[in-house]
Amino acid sequence: MSQPITMTRRDALKTGVAMSAVAVTGMTNAQTTDLPWIDAHSHIWLPDVDKFPLAPGQTKADLKPPSFTDVELMAIARPEGVGRVVLIQHSVYHLFDNSYLIDAVRRHPKLFRVQGMVDDHLPQAGATMKKLLPQGVTGFRITPFVRKKEDQPKWLESPGMIEMWKTGAETRQAMCPLINASDLSSTDAMCERHPDTPVVIDHFARIGVDGEMREADIKALCRLARHKHTSVKISAYYALGQKKPPHDELIPMIKRLLDCFGPQRLMWASDSPYQIQGVNNYKASISLVRDRMDFLSKPDREWLLAKTAEKVFFYA
Repeated sequence: MSQPITMTRRDALKTGVAMSAVAVTGMTNAQTTDLPWIDAHSHIWLPDVDKFPLAPGQTKADLKPPSFTDVELMAIARPEGVGRVVLIQHSVYHLFDNSYLIDAVRRHPKLFRVQGMVDDHLPQAGATMKKLLPQGVTGFRITPFVRKKEDQPKWLESPGMIEMWKTGAETRQAMCPLINASDLSSTDAMCERHPDTPVVIDHFARIGVDGEMREADIKALCRLARHKHTSVKISAYYALGQKKPPHDELIPMIKRLLDCFGPQRLMWASDSPYQIQGVNNYKASISLVRDRMDFLSKPDREWLLAKTAEKVFFYA
């Protein structure tokens, strides 16, 4: 998801001094008991667009905020007990070039895993996936939003996309659809055709992006629970419902998903830096699950905040 962002480095500094690269290296060795949680979804980007070029049509002026590096991310995440993060390829800024995220894994292999992107319209999409696995890419963002409008209705039908789903069943690399609720039926059909492929639905399938959590949409999302390798990210609260803390209006939908998927197939994520803007903040995001859902058992909370994401993304 993307919206205009007002957050700058000043927001990171509110959590303490900005962390140096040395501090991040120290976190790599931190015990999981000290920083037990996993953020299953955050973007990062570097202001050095010469080192990591932007996608065609994008310029340095388009980066909002101008900088959100792995160091800046962990400066915000670590005070909330988050020690590991799944980094998400930004389709707007870098499209299919996963270089910066892979570089972050190379520097901090215990901290990060990557949900990358592969162009399914190029040959050998499956082979490309396999080459990326040893570099920490354990999932792939797939979305109709990178296609021309006329191509979006059949975005899941390309030979390359089908090859990706087949490869994911072999390698355990998850297909991670960024979709609207209207795409759930076609996603359901793909899950049916590829029952051994791990699938992770990003951001509740954006249910509630217009402020309404419609019953038909929630039922369509819950229908995916019959596919045993399908999970859901309960994330991006800044963009859903009332779009402001404490985000309690999302709790009934999360309860419904708990009933359908169970805690072992739900994972919390922030969607930073988009969660860190205006009245929204990182603490409010994790607090919804960590502190405000008093009906969760301790084991359930551990699955939502760490163990599901660990199982799906940190297996390699």
